[in-house]
Amino acid sequence: MTWRTPTDRIVDGEKIDGAWCLIWRKWGPESEYFLDDLIVYADGAITCGERIDLAGLRKMLQTGRLAVTHPDRQPPPDAGSTWESRRGEPLTPEGFLLDVADRIAELGQRPTAGERCWDAIRRFRQEPTDANRELLRAAYLAVPPHRRIHVLGDMDRQDRPLRILLTEIGQAVDGDGPVVTAAMHAEVLDYFGRGDRGVRREEERRAVLHADDPAERGRPVLVSYETVSPHGWPEEPGLFVLRNDFPAQITYAGECYASVLHGYWSLSAADASARSRIRDAPSGREAQELGGRAARRKDWPDARLGVMAGLLRAKFTQHPGLAEVLLSTGDATISYTGFSESPFWRDVPDSRGRNWVGRLLELTRAELVARQTVGLV
Repeated sequence: MTWRTPTDRIVDGEKIDGAWCLIWRKWGPESEYFLDDLIVYADGAITCGERIDLAGLRKMLQTGRLAVTHPDRQPPPDAGSTWESRRGEPLTPEGFLLDVADRIAELGQRPTAGERCWDAIRRFRQEPTDANRELLRAAYLAVPPHRRIHVLGDMDRQDRPLRILLTEIGQAVDGDGPVVTAAMHAEVLDYFGRGDRGVRREEERRAVLHADDPAERGRPVLVSYETVSPHGWPEEPGLFVLRNDFPAQITYAGECYASVLHGYWSLSAADASARSRIRDAPSGREAQELGGRAARRKDWPDARLGVMAGLLRAKFTQHPGLAEVLLSTGDATISYTGFSESPFWRDVPDSRGRNWVGRLLELTRAELVARQTVGLV
């Protein structure tokens, strides 16, 4: 069962994160099964044709309206020895319910069954009592059975160290595995110790390699919205000054332009007369319209990023007031949205959106900070 993200829904203006997977569903007792999306959300809601919760999902699985595998699918061949098998346990309705509960917990930023299992491992290692062993056993069994082989994150040994630790001395692991000895229990505890030491070494290494990481989280994402101003820009345009069509005369490459859009589209044109018409357009949007119809320079795909970077740098270095607005955004990621400019330049919620204007605004902001502080630029 593969879970996919991201997805979400909006409730009272708040975004509720979700995840989805495919499941077999049928409309009625006589209908055929078909694949459908089952979506779970951080608040516990589940949708698959209708809105349900975990109890409703259990009922739909019990009545056969939903199935985790197609009923006609042949079960995998018997692996023989449970101890030697490298396959996880088969996916079952009960295991799937545990998996769904885990996804809901993860989306809600609550501990998953796997994380609770690791907490129980640490507790047992600190105090290896019978009571803590039973707590560890319960935590391990709460992990969805088809995911237990992955709980330790060890591709080679899988969950075998845990299965050894949870087997009494003198008993065979899984009934057909090795007979457990005190030395095997000790080796498993040493195995976890080696893992801890490896984690500490990696943390120490990253502390050196990532020594310049900010100590605190950055500001929330800042979304730059497009605006239409038929009666002119407001007296205090605020963050709208970040827009490429905002009127701010700039000098770049020996020419004066009324806005970034004027400069960008004028410089994209192959013909000198077209460049002049675009440069002199009454507004940035009209400059874009003229530029979009003009023949493009052959080298434009390679040059356009550098040109846009230069125009933005000119805009904010030549207008200190605008620079103050850009600097006021701190270290926030800038999501440059809208509908008029290409997805190459703006933030679009699919693979087309490159958000290059947002990224170049962040670069320009960093250069302005460097100018103010240490004179690096």
